[in-house]
Amino acid sequence: MFQIDHVQLQNLFDFQLAWESLPFLLQGVPMTIMLAVIGMIIGLILGFFIALGRNSDNIVLRWPSRVYISFMRSTPIIVFLFLIYYGLPIIGINLTAVLAACIAFGLNSAAYIAEIYRAALSGVDRGQWEAAKALNIGYWKAMRIIILPQAIRIAIPPLANVFLSVMLGTSLAAIITVPELFQHAQIVAGRTFDSMTMYILAALIYWPIGIAISILQDRLEVRYGKYIKQETR
Repeated sequence: MFQIDHVQLQNLFDFQLAWESLPFLLQGVPMTIMLAVIGMIIGLILGFFIALGRNSDNIVLRWPSRVYISFMRSTPIIVFLFLIYYGLPIIGINLTAVLAACIAFGLNSAAYIAEIYRAALSGVDRGQWEAAKALNIGYWKAMRIIILPQAIRIAIPPLANVFLSVMLGTSLAAIITVPELFQHAQIVAGRTFDSMTMYILAALIYWPIGIAISILQDRLEVRYGKYIKQETR
């Protein structure tokens, strides 16, 4: 039977090194959260307008939106990190690593968020639009006071899932030297030559962050799931 003795376990994970390095790795957590939050905000704003274009009857708006969504969802985020951080300087646009990462995560998440918005907007009963039209309420006013409040209730649970994906994806920002959690782990790993301990420790730090977001997502799904059931009765 396969067994791991104390020496093998020590070689796999150095508890003393992990404990001593923990404060340094935790210093990268605020940057990780900031990247995820800013990237998500950019995605929420951009995704909304992409979703409107995707649902538009105007082919000039609809097709570019569809192409954007298809392209972003089919291309690795690491490609955009390199394009923005290393590619834009070629045309004279120099961005910091943090700003480049925020933009890359925002552009990428916008494609997924746009599809969530589109589904949420489609989930609002068509009669709501007809009622707004009958009351002579303009498109944008109807969108703001009637349609969006209902669509947001549908969209919030899956948006929490996108936020979790963005949060975990921020580890890729280490490639362009953003001082987030995983980059801190790489620094210690390079200094101590103990990559396994640092990567396991990084995973253990990501774990409770992911659990917290998942708990929030579950609560939102329960809360707004009840609302949707009440609306469909």
